[in-house]
Amino acid sequence: MATRSSLSIRIVEGKNLSAKDITGSSDPYCIVKIDNEDIIRTATVWKTLSPFWGEEYEVHLPPTFHSVSFYVMDEDALSRDDVIGKVSITRDVLTEHPKGYSGWLNLTEIDPDEEVQGEIHLQIQILGSAAARKLCCRVFEARDLARKDRNGASDPFVRVRYNSKTQESSVVKKSCYPRWNETFEFDLDESATEKLCIEVWDWDLVSRNDFLGKVVFNIQGLQTVQQEEGWFRLRPDKSKPRADEGNLGSLQLQVRLRDETVLPSNYYQPLVQLLCQEVQAGPKDGKIHLITLIDETTTAECRQEVAINLVKLFLGQGLAKEFLDLLFKLELDKTDEPNTLFRSNSLASKSMESFLKVAGMQYLHSVLGPTVNRVFDEKKYVELDPCKVEIKDVGCSGLHRIQTESEVIQQSTQHLQSYLTDLLIAIAKSVKTCPAIIRATFRQLFKRVEEHFPENKHKNVKFIAVTSFLCLRFFSPAIMSPKLFHLWEKHADARTSRTLLLLAKAIQTVGNMDTVASRAKEGWMTPLQPTIQQGISQMKEFITKLIDIEEKEEVAPPKAQTLIVKEGPLFIHKTKSKGPLLASSFKKLYFSLTSEALSFAKTPNSKKSSFITLSHIRAAEKVEEKSFGNSHVMQIIYADEAGRSETVYLQCKCVNELNQWLSALRKVCINNAEMLCSYHPGVFKGDKWSCCHQKDKTGLGCDKTRHGVTLKEWNDPLDPDLESQLIFRQLFGVKELMREKYLELLTEKNENVLLSQSGDSENMDSPTRLFQVLQDLEAAHQTALFSSDALAKRDKNCLLELQT
Repeated sequence: MATRSSLSIRIVEGKNLSAKDITGSSDPYCIVKIDNEDIIRTATVWKTLSPFWGEEYEVHLPPTFHSVSFYVMDEDALSRDDVIGKVSITRDVLTEHPKGYSGWLNLTEIDPDEEVQGEIHLQIQILGSAAARKLCCRVFEARDLARKDRNGASDPFVRVRYNSKTQESSVVKKSCYPRWNETFEFDLDESATEKLCIEVWDWDLVSRNDFLGKVVFNIQGLQTVQQEEGWFRLRPDKSKPRADEGNLGSLQLQVRLRDETVLPSNYYQPLVQLLCQEVQAGPKDGKIHLITLIDETTTAECRQEVAINLVKLFLGQGLAKEFLDLLFKLELDKTDEPNTLFRSNSLASKSMESFLKVAGMQYLHSVLGPTVNRVFDEKKYVELDPCKVEIKDVGCSGLHRIQTESEVIQQSTQHLQSYLTDLLIAIAKSVKTCPAIIRATFRQLFKRVEEHFPENKHKNVKFIAVTSFLCLRFFSPAIMSPKLFHLWEKHADARTSRTLLLLAKAIQTVGNMDTVASRAKEGWMTPLQPTIQQGISQMKEFITKLIDIEEKEEVAPPKAQTLIVKEGPLFIHKTKSKGPLLASSFKKLYFSLTSEALSFAKTPNSKKSSFITLSHIRAAEKVEEKSFGNSHVMQIIYADEAGRSETVYLQCKCVNELNQWLSALRKVCINNAEMLCSYHPGVFKGDKWSCCHQKDKTGLGCDKTRHGVTLKEWNDPLDPDLESQLIFRQLFGVKELMREKYLELLTEKNENVLLSQSGDSENMDSPTRLFQVLQDLEAAHQTALFSSDALAKRDKNCLLELQT
């Protein structure tokens, strides 16, 4: 049994933000921190106090997750970015809102006494006889303390207070991972009510010392156990009244924490087997199909989630094509009007959309990547709508003239035709690179629609059914929002965004086969008609070739092609360079992470050299900013051929790229047997580590590794047990609704079937068997949770009494 935690985050918008620039405006963006670690940076929205982001993320969390914080920043080109305000949400608050925490939250000013992080290793014990008892506090070390000084570190010392007496430790210079190994003794006063307080401070020579956090112990609880040792999370000082709350603006957020208890695989086998049998059997005349029951009872707000989990489950079982084919049949049976086919957000539409993203993201990048990159690189002004055309000066100095509206539209048409032509050519050439499972699924869709809407009565409907997914739900959204599909690392500016929007509209028109309705909707797209008409012919020819796939080709393994998980340029540290460790000692190379190794080359088209075999990787972690003067450096710790530990340092361009690479590396190494539990976030410079000042280069690390913190991506490896658990949780939540719908459908069919809670499962129909399976799984969950709660209560009982 394992617990999988994840955090769904949607940063919607801000309003009434405080102005930080002399223009009376700001350039806001958000930084998301999970337990004080930077995980996400949104795009910057320029010159506004009411920015809209609309960005969504999902983060896999470790069980020790405590809080998520949102910092709204103002980007400055020439100086350090300003902090506008922050919002923090604790795990306890999220737990109180199982369906998610949603709404507007006021930004608060940052209080240095509350900006604490890290843990401290302590041993607290009571020594001596009853006549002269001593309270002994031993302070070993601390880790991941807040950086308070300009050098990217702190100068920490410990202050221990008990019964109106105070003692202090020595100061450890320039370290967020200090080691003290000092002991403090106090006379134990059993009548005193004062608690033992251990505070960590950053020593400053000129200004006042900075608070780094504290731990407080109840001495009465300690007298019962006599001794307690462990790592304790540093807490902030008591919150102060917020006089400025609401004056800094507010942030609209949607945050949902999900803790899933995943049972061993054998518990989910009855559910998985039942769903697979239903898909393989297909629609049954006169019988109520399970997939129909799920479709009828799935609410609009969770349909996307149900769809993605079902798609991943059946992909893992090798039945994705059969599952989608079944949905196509069920959807067509309910549809008489071809114009509405697959246009609603039904389970069939959402499942096919999710399937394309899970199975076809690499294909999408190969098709759209070159054209999207060209649009960003050229930054052409493109506008076809006369109401939005901007008239501008053209010509060289001294020969300026005003460009007319018709000239702007004509020039824009040429640019857009060029982009559209390139994209259509790329699509036409992509038949062989399209994954076989996607081609086979489109073949089934084409066949089902052709049977239901014959070509002699319904022209082009079978082609439009394919393009409604491929163009309207896959290509077009990626063109309009390239950052969300990782086609570009940043959001487009206003000009580029408009060009991408017009290009997406053109692809949609091609996908709609240029129907009368689409042509009348936006008449100003008429200048593109010649290219669109040519594109329609190309698209129909492409679809005809796409679905021409034989069954042996469909099931054949891919031709010695290794799956690329992530690729892109990174800067590698030249380990043999002499002198100080500086950002200038990094060399730019093109890296490629596959399911087998991390390799590199000088350019994307150069021959790649094998670099690190994945099975040899022991950790992938961040590096302290002070080590290289850059906060976007990661380290990969691996074993060489002789088994010796080696470390390579790679620099990324931004925090998002850093976390994407870390996530990708951690996911592909998740099953490595010898992953480290600790590491050094600094570098070994001279004769010691820069982080903790240890002189043993091969000793244990001073910080814990964070293998469990990853960003969710569409191409994540399948996790059958987790997907089964998520489907169970969703179905169990609507079990009674499904039962009611089942009885309603039985009544419509004039059937009388008794819903059994026990008995011979072979004689039950599928819905009744499902209800029994769900009930058995819930019982298994309750048993497992009861056992784990009892163990956790036994282990933590003393600690809960000690720490307040």
